[in-house]
Amino acid sequence: MTGEQLAVVSGGGTGIGRAIAARLAGDGYRVVVVGRRAAVLEQAKEEIEWTVGPGRVVPVVADLTDPEAVGAAAARIAELGPVDALVNNAGAIITPPEDDGLAALARSWRHDLDTNLLTAVLLTTALQGALRRPGGRLVVISSAAAQRGGAGPHSAGSYAAAKAALHGWAFGLARQLGPDGITVNVLAPGYIEETEIFGAGWSEDFHARKVADTLVGRAGTPADVADAVGYLVSPAAGYVTGQVIGVNGGAVLGR
Repeated sequence: MTGEQLAVVSGGGTGIGRAIAARLAGDGYRVVVVGRRAAVLEQAKEEIEWTVGPGRVVPVVADLTDPEAVGAAAARIAELGPVDALVNNAGAIITPPEDDGLAALARSWRHDLDTNLLTAVLLTTALQGALRRPGGRLVVISSAAAQRGGAGPHSAGSYAAAKAALHGWAFGLARQLGPDGITVNVLAPGYIEETEIFGAGWSEDFHARKVADTLVGRAGTPADVADAVGYLVSPAAGYVTGQVIGVNGGAVLGR
């Protein structure tokens, strides 16, 4: 793999996204990390480049729910060359409604759909013409909540629904882009420690229940997801497309 290859990771400043960016930079990609917080992206750049060397990480600040901001970010990215791998990782936990009214519920759902679904749709659409043909790789980070439903403060209805919507959208993209030699796949992580969704505030009981839900007896890590991404964007995965792949320790069985 040469340094000429370019990867884009949304939500690349922390947690799973940062681990993906580090993995791809280590594999020889030049990696664009996209996110809303400039300081967080700069810190990720410094820490990753301390390991892999300078000039390998490019921070691009953008609110991916804003079409104009996405267009500007995509134009900047396209100047760097064809995009070999696009990893749509940006997303967030649910926003509780302000009150019990339908108007508050609608605002909450729209926010969560924008954050977890529209971010991927806008960035992918803006960069679609820049994807390498043939050989481009598109990976969408979903959630096990999309497969079994969401419950609790970290993955209630709007989050699970938004992540599930990514699946149908990705299947359509796989059909559309397959003839161009571009693969499209979904990764659905389960309980992953060291992320903003499952952070330090969760109780030991919560952790124990999540681990007990797996078949392997441990929580996942951001590196587990990054390793799966590393395979899916590699030449070895050229015959894998239109798939939802669980990274959940067996908490959700394949089907």
